[in-house]
Amino acid sequence: MKYVNLGRTGLKVSRLCLGTMNFGQNTEEKEAFRIMDAALDAGVNFFDTANGYGGEKRGFTEEIIGRWFAQGGSRRERVVLATKVYGNMEDPNDGPNTESGLSAYKIRRHLAGSLKRLQTDHIELYQMHHIERNATWDELWEVFQSLVQQGTVDYIGSSNFAGWHLALAQAEAKARHILGLVSEQHKYSLLCREPELEVLPSAQHHGIGVVAWSPLAGGLLGGNALNPQKGSRSSHESNAIEAKRTQLERYAALCAELGESESNVGLAWILANPALTAPIIGPRTQEQLENALRAVDIVLTEDTMVELNQIFPGPGKPAPEAYAW
Repeated sequence: MKYVNLGRTGLKVSRLCLGTMNFGQNTEEKEAFRIMDAALDAGVNFFDTANGYGGEKRGFTEEIIGRWFAQGGSRRERVVLATKVYGNMEDPNDGPNTESGLSAYKIRRHLAGSLKRLQTDHIELYQMHHIERNATWDELWEVFQSLVQQGTVDYIGSSNFAGWHLALAQAEAKARHILGLVSEQHKYSLLCREPELEVLPSAQHHGIGVVAWSPLAGGLLGGNALNPQKGSRSSHESNAIEAKRTQLERYAALCAELGESESNVGLAWILANPALTAPIIGPRTQEQLENALRAVDIVLTEDTMVELNQIFPGPGKPAPEAYAW
């Protein structure tokens, strides 16, 4: 496994981030345990979850991870743990504050819930799952900084922020003489390159590491997209597959020439971008995890990068050059 600093921090994280959204929903607990053990053995130290994950039972994914930690064997000590806050946890005790959003009240309550479910006393990376348009940054940075000072949280990250949200968050943090955001988790793949316009340039400028979610575009960049197996994620994307069939066929042919799987080439393309810390892989099985580990060692040539850019054109130059002089 290879490692990189998370943004401009001194923290080293693995170049693949283990996503756990499938745990408890598409992956039973025993298999989730095997996946986490195998990831740790392979050197993957960066685990991502959210308080709302778990399907019909919100928080269930965190509970699974907590029971895995409870087995001991230095599991907790070896993991850089990231979770998120924002969503509706369907807790009647939240009263009118149960709906999605952020406030000092909700952040403290929901962090306490995450710590209990995860069976830990601290979180390395606590992430806002979405931008909050009602609360001020005075309120948000006040509560987040207090959590950092208490030692229950090491770093603060964001998810699904626009480029200008990142800039504003960092400006407000600088005014308070605090570190601010260290990471932004964003949807990014060969089929979703809009972040190149504003989000990636803003993140790089402000020293924010970008973690890509849905790096395989919901399975469209996986090996089963053109011939989906029954029950696979891509089998539910028939309309999207047909709309992009020509691109996907060219992509499959290129990957065959390279002798690499479609999924690993998609991950390697993300890893080649200096703005990216890691793609989030969300294996449903231990086999899927082990297959994805190969991506870290793939080096795409300049010619291959050019061809990928031809198959999946990006938005052009970063903003404003992409649409101005």
